Amino acid sequence: MPTSKMQRVTHRTLLPGVLAALLVGVATTPSHAESIRAQQWHLTAMKAEEMWKVTKGEGVTVAVIDSGVDDKNPDLLGRVLEGKDFAPSTPGDQHTDYRDHGTGMAGLIAGTGESGGGDGAFGLAPGAKILPIRVSLNAAIFPKAIRYAVDAGAMVINISMAGGGSAEWDQESEAVKYALDKGALVFAGVGNDGDSSLAYPAATPGVVGVGAVDQDLRKTAASQYGPQVDLAGPGVDMVHACSGESGLCKTSGTSDATAIASASAALIWSEHPDWTNNQVLRVMINTAAGPTSGAKRNDYIGHGVVRPRVALKTPGDPGPADEYPLPDLAAAEPKSPSPKVSESAGTKNGEAKQSAAAPAREDDSDTALWITLGVSAAALLGAAIAVPVVRARRRNTTFMGQ
Repeated sequence: MPTSKMQRVTHRTLLPGVLAALLVGVATTPSHAESIRAQQWHLTAMKAEEMWKVTKGEGVTVAVIDSGVDDKNPDLLGRVLEGKDFAPSTPGDQHTDYRDHGTGMAGLIAGTGESGGGDGAFGLAPGAKILPIRVSLNAAIFPKAIRYAVDAGAMVINISMAGGGSAEWDQESEAVKYALDKGALVFAGVGNDGDSSLAYPAATPGVVGVGAVDQDLRKTAASQYGPQVDLAGPGVDMVHACSGESGLCKTSGTSDATAIASASAALIWSEHPDWTNNQVLRVMINTAAGPTSGAKRNDYIGHGVVRPRVALKTPGDPGPADEYPLPDLAAAEPKSPSPKVSESAGTKNGEAKQSAAAPAREDDSDTALWITLGVSAAALLGAAIAVPVVRARRRNTTFMGQ
């Protein structure tokens, strides 16, 4: 279903604010120019520069299983490894982005900000390496892609794609188990239909399902909810490197949130290279800004919004090295819906019918955006439509956050 939206942006262009888009559905004309970095609200809210004094994700490889990654993008030069193409019927190779999507996810993770004379888009973990793994929309390919990623040395596997249940998606369980046994982590978006339906691979046991929140820490209307949600991350108006003439885009959705979760894991692992995948994930869970209700988790933001800054500053006890911290791995495979392929992270922006925000924690000095706004059950104005700065495109695709 056509829920994907991407906006091309140019250097020195001010993007419209979320509130304005929600209230009137149109962008206001900026009175002044602003740097690309200044438009990356999520990095400001997460205090990226403070984290980068500790680590930028060096020594960690993040596999991006997606539509390909453009290694010629100025903000990704030197970050993209050789990788592999599992979509040979599509023109090009793993460095050809046939959906203008995989490059964006790589940009959110490892963008260097070097384009535009140093006024480019940064990723959350600009020191990490990207392993591009290009896939088609055939679910049977994903187990092979996951296994390849692990064997090629990826510690973190980012899958910003999703589909309904099927025998092919079910086969991912063995591949995910293989990845975990080899010491990797797999992150996937929970979906973008705004309902409680399960999307795979996020609902596969052992995969960390990631939901999206907006600038007010509320679950977006598009982000799916349910027991498959383990963590959440920013997923609205995300400015990042992408393929195309401008090399910069603004997107929204759970794919963006997934990329931020993957980058968070890269930062933590870079600082603690001796930790196992279980310990990295446990610290991510323990330091997440959880539900304001005081519950350990809820179906809207899972255990909470990722906070790598807190994880780097006060990680606490990482716990057992060999014990997976989420309960779903030992549980039975969830029942699958009828086979279908659906988009998992486009841009049905706005307030969710039920939303959850994160509480302040004792050691948290983040900006007000990352403290708390409480739990709400009201919708603000439904799904707002943002006006593109340069141009917008809407596509039917299983790729998320475009």
